[in-house]
Amino acid sequence: MDKKVNIKIGLIIIITLISGLLGGLVIGCQGVFSKQLSFLVKTAEGEVAIKDSLTAEQVEEKTITYIREEILGEGGPEVSLTAPTTFENGVYKLNLKIESSELICYATKDGNLFFPEGIEIIDPEEKGEVACESIPKAEEPILDAFVVSYCPYGTQMQRIVNNIVENISELKNNIKIRYIGQIQDSKITSMHGEEEAQENLTQICLREEQEDKFYPYLSCFLKAGEGAKCLTEAMVDTDKLESCKKEESKGIAYAQEDFDLNAAYQITGSPTLILNGEKVSEFDFGGRTAEAVKNLICCGLENQSQFCDNILTSEEATAGFSETYSSGNSDDGSCN
Repeated sequence: MDKKVNIKIGLIIIITLISGLLGGLVIGCQGVFSKQLSFLVKTAEGEVAIKDSLTAEQVEEKTITYIREEILGEGGPEVSLTAPTTFENGVYKLNLKIESSELICYATKDGNLFFPEGIEIIDPEEKGEVACESIPKAEEPILDAFVVSYCPYGTQMQRIVNNIVENISELKNNIKIRYIGQIQDSKITSMHGEEEAQENLTQICLREEQEDKFYPYLSCFLKAGEGAKCLTEAMVDTDKLESCKKEESKGIAYAQEDFDLNAAYQITGSPTLILNGEKVSEFDFGGRTAEAVKNLICCGLENQSQFCDNILTSEEATAGFSETYSSGNSDDGSCN
């Protein structure tokens, strides 16, 4: 097989088209245009010399300039950093943001090679063990699952949490579903508009003031998004709910606590998981499944509990509204 073809396959470089920017065309760090593909292939074949090491700041500047000038072009979307650049596994790790898309990319120490994606070849079980060791421990770990209520991937994570609570009641106090949004002019806002903002507020008020109704309501809502029907089915005190939603000292104040954490953890995507104050990934433990998220929580324990031995489903949870927990399809996206 041709050497260049081998390199292309090995890097798994895919051109990603994201609509909504520059007339529907922008690069994602999972992909790269042909101009950069040629650059990578030449380097892989030894045609580009390795120069002296650069500082993290120099690599940042060189990489961002390259993306702006060679890929996005004049008038393209803004490129920025969302976190400090770190040196890991022999390369610089850059946390970039292009418009609303957050991307993780890599560059060599000399700034000559820009990798749009790192492909792990570690054994999945070993990966889970390494990820588990790195998670901060607590006697009572707390997993905050940040979502918005009409994001299909947010409902996917809510479905997972609901399954865990249904099957291991002891974990109920270790998980808190939180919401992404803002307060503007004393009103809650959300990324998908007013309907979602009001549904987020409904769920926040149930979580805070009618805790025993929260999961029964959520279990119903995840089937078809029928909020009014689910309030009746879960036997929610609607007067108490409306009072919570209207009074700033209640619903808006509860929501503000969630939104302050959004800012503190720099959360923009639904879902995002925070365990014991650190951002974590369910994909380090097997994906969007009840078993993976349960194992993630157990990794946050100082001492393993008996409930960690309970085996939950390893099927991927359905994204979006559905009568069933799993449709048999894998869907691991996020809403930004």
